[in-house]
Amino acid sequence: MQLTPEIVLEAYAAGLFPMAESADDPGLFWLEPKLRGIIPLSGFTVHRRLARTLRNSHWVVATDRDFDAVISGCAAAADGRQSTWINGRIRELYGALFRAGHCHTVEVYDGETLVGGLYGVSLGGAFFGESMFHTARDASKVALCHLAARLKRGGYCLLDTQFVTPHLAQFGAVEIKRASYLRQLHVALETPPDPAIWRLPPLDGATALAWASA
Repeated sequence: MQLTPEIVLEAYAAGLFPMAESADDPGLFWLEPKLRGIIPLSGFTVHRRLARTLRNSHWVVATDRDFDAVISGCAAAADGRQSTWINGRIRELYGALFRAGHCHTVEVYDGETLVGGLYGVSLGGAFFGESMFHTARDASKVALCHLAARLKRGGYCLLDTQFVTPHLAQFGAVEIKRASYLRQLHVALETPPDPAIWRLPPLDGATALAWASA
């Protein structure tokens, strides 16, 4: 059976998500971890140094301007990461989801240069974070804070991180059992968010901090 964007959305709604073994492997497989990573939006944490960065940074943080550049940044080699799981099929599927309005990006610009960002899937009141990157210090953290700000302002109730890493734990990420995750997912899928949140102009850092911390 051919994997389509519609099937990918059905899988997310059932608690699964796709991955590839490597960028060079054309195949995909489904994951449904026994312990699922989430960041409770009500407990999103921004530490003091990052809060200062948000308030004082000259970066412009926008949404949905350049999906191709963001996913290329997420797939690129970086310190401690020679390659990623983002293969050509992932690019095609999530590109189609982006064009259909089910995938969104948060992009951090220094002038005209993209220095960080993230992308993920939006379905009902759930946002499934897929990957993030940075080429400037703290740029991916700033992107995540702006994401949380928009999600909270837009009425989302679930931020799925798939797994918990030390990078995500500092924002309040926790692991929950599959059954608990599926209950939260069911509620989120029945919660319609405000789609206009993705069309807002770039937020200044102070506003993003206030919304994310509210």
